[in-house]
Order: sequence, then structure tokens, then C-alpha cells
Amino acid sequence: MEQLLEPKMVKSITRLFRSNSMSFKDTLRLLTPQFLLERFRANKKKQTRKKIETELKSGKQISEVDLINQIKNLGIEPGDDVLVHCAFSKLGAVEGGPQTLVTALQNVIGEMGNLLMPSSPNASFQLEYVQNIDIFDVQNTPSRMGALSEVFRTSPNVERSAHPTEPICAWGKDATWYVGNHETDGTAYGKNSPFFKLTKKKGKILYIGVTLDNAGTSLHASEDAIPNFKYPVYVDKVFTVKVKNGDKTIDVETKVHNPGQSKMRQCDGLLPMFEKAGVAKQLKLGAAKTWVFDAEGMLSNLVVEYENGVTIYSPLG
Repeated sequence: MEQLLEPKMVKSITRLFRSNSMSFKDTLRLLTPQFLLERFRANKKKQTRKKIETELKSGKQISEVDLINQIKNLGIEPGDDVLVHCAFSKLGAVEGGPQTLVTALQNVIGEMGNLLMPSSPNASFQLEYVQNIDIFDVQNTPSRMGALSEVFRTSPNVERSAHPTEPICAWGKDATWYVGNHETDGTAYGKNSPFFKLTKKKGKILYIGVTLDNAGTSLHASEDAIPNFKYPVYVDKVFTVKVKNGDKTIDVETKVHNPGQSKMRQCDGLLPMFEKAGVAKQLKLGAAKTWVFDAEGMLSNLVVEYENGVTIYSPLG
């Protein structure tokens, strides 16, 4: 197994596991070859699809009305700004599929709210993606962030930001503001990013059927917000990516995450800290365990706790 990893990586993993700062699950994920992880995930998705098909045939479905009531029970209110990460299949059999959840969320927050979802065209490491991409087409390149994200991307009145690695889709009265200038920061998580803007608007983040380990993009805003962040989260090279947005094509310069450092993430290790600080709570939507976060609280908590050595790579400090 050690032959699959760089010697320095093996030593780091061993040191972290022995110091109990890394869970057994995190260590196992690091040591497992990527092709085996992908095979495991594909098999798990296949089993989930079969279960949903059985529920649909039996008439055991979740309606839009059910979802609206449950979304309200999560603490989502009219006028809220909400960023949604979602493994849609975890909800169970939803009548009408992903579009039903999109509509339910829009109905709850109303015309004064804003709904956002990640729509990255890449499901692997950013470095691998930018080394192989020819062009990112804002309007036409599909999202690789799941069925709900792609349905939302193609829904009426949804706008998409022009950052090539982590574009965000937005719907609502401030959608244009949210997606505007995302590509100008030199990274995907700077002060012009929707992730950072959401904190300024005191928005909320929903992790539906996923956890921070699966969808930790909002956490990276703290790495950009902290001067001289102590871990090498980005590779040294700045990449130039062609981005097509309607009739216009521009060159976007951006840093991308360092794959070696990315493998050291232990995002879920932060959950107890966030719960204790009162910025996160776990509830349920459909059959899916759902985390509800205060976006501003998440960011400020990470910035403050950084002084104690707390990061997504060292959740215990």
C-alpha cells in the first residue's frame, strides 16, 4: 500500500493517526486507492437507486408540501439566503424528482430570498481539471455536483458565476450580485466569491445528506481570509483558464488546491466545535440527515479558532 503514496505522505498519515488527530475513517480513505473508492461509491449509489425505485413503486413518496413543511422546520424562513449542498438520493423517493426540492426551497424563501448551489464542472482534484480543460462554458458546461445541482443550473432565472473551478449558481433578487466578479479574486474563495458574500448577508448553509467531508467548499473561505495561512493549500503555479460566458470569452487566472494537502482534510472533525459554538445543528429532511449552518458564524469561528491551531487539517488544534 505504501508504494501508492509518496514517502512523506505515509509518514504524515502515520504521525496523524498515532496522535489521534485523524480518525480511522479519514486514515482509511487516505490509504485506499482512488479506483477502489470510486468503485465503492458507485456500488453504494446503485443500491440507493434500487431502494428509491422500490419506494416509488410502492407509493411511498415525499411530496412538495412535505418538503416545504420540513424545510421550514429546519429554520429556513422567507427572505433567507441559502446555499445548498445535497446528495439528493439520500432524501428518499421524492415525487417529481430534484425539481420538486428546488421548487420547495424557492417557495419557502420567497421572492425576497436567494437560493445558491455549487455547480463545479469537476468532481476530482482542481489541479487535474485545469491541466486538462480546454474551455469552461458558463452557460453550457454541466455541473458535476449531483442531480439537484444540475437541475437547478438549468432552471429559469438561475445565474452562474464565471469562476472555472467552483462556479456557483444563484436564484433570487440578488443573484446577479452573488455571481458577479467571482472570477476576479485569483482563487475560488476570495472576497468576491459567493461563499464570502453569503457570510456578509448572514445566510445559511444546508448540507442535505452530506457532511463537511463531502462538501466543504465554504470552509475554504477562511483560508483566503486568514493572512499567511500556515498550510500550503494552493499549488505555486497560477493557471490561466479560458472562460466562455455568452458571446464573450476571457482568460481567468486562478490558483488551485494542492492535491497532497487536500488529502489531509478532516472537515468533519470540526463538527463538535461548530455545534458547541451554536453555529450548526443537525436535523432531517426526508430521510436525509441535514446540517444547518450559520454561514457568518462558520467563517468567524474558523478565523478565531485558527489562533488555537484549529483548521480543516488540524480540527483538534
